Amino acid sequence: MEITGTVTTARAAGLIACRRCTTVWPAGTATCGRCGHAIASRDQLSLQKVWAWWIVGVVCYVPANVLPMLQTRTLGMVENNTIIGGAAQLADHGNWGVAIVILVASVMIPIGKFAVIAALAISVRHGSGMSQLRRQHLFELVEYIGRWSMIDVFVVALLSSLVQLGALAAVAPGPASLYFAMSVVFTMLSAQSFDSRMIWDPDTIVSRADRLRRLPGQPG
Repeated sequence: MEITGTVTTARAAGLIACRRCTTVWPAGTATCGRCGHAIASRDQLSLQKVWAWWIVGVVCYVPANVLPMLQTRTLGMVENNTIIGGAAQLADHGNWGVAIVILVASVMIPIGKFAVIAALAISVRHGSGMSQLRRQHLFELVEYIGRWSMIDVFVVALLSSLVQLGALAAVAPGPASLYFAMSVVFTMLSAQSFDSRMIWDPDTIVSRADRLRRLPGQPG
């Protein structure tokens, strides 16, 4: 049996959805009648906002790794540790699990987020060999892990509040903690500024019927 039919997008059907409450309205509706939010088919400045927040996030991420993240004072001796230096010191003491968690949360995940956001923004403008669905999944992954990017700052804040023993020992956050927190916030703003609907705009979406017709043994 031959399967016929085409996929019609909401935009092609003359419909538009509110990005706040997801209510669907006829195209041309300026304000959502349900939540009062302004409705626009596409944010024309989306990519500009993405790159602006992305650049600021990268700039803040450099001093976050160069400057001390944690300052430890023990019996008058002061020791400053960067993110990577602190992880290496934990590994030397046998705390490999904690060291790996810090490296993943503070180095691998931020760099991965920068790379994915940049790749998505470039793919919207210049196209990509990656499927639209895969790019959508990457965008959702970046948004999901964004909430876990503050684990390093949380550890520093926790140690600073717990380890305060006067002249014996004290822990204080270093200047890198502020830059790291700013980098995380700016990266999250960059991801939120990205209009994921643009992923589906440049290419023609192949209908499910067309895909089934191309399957081996399927009559067409």
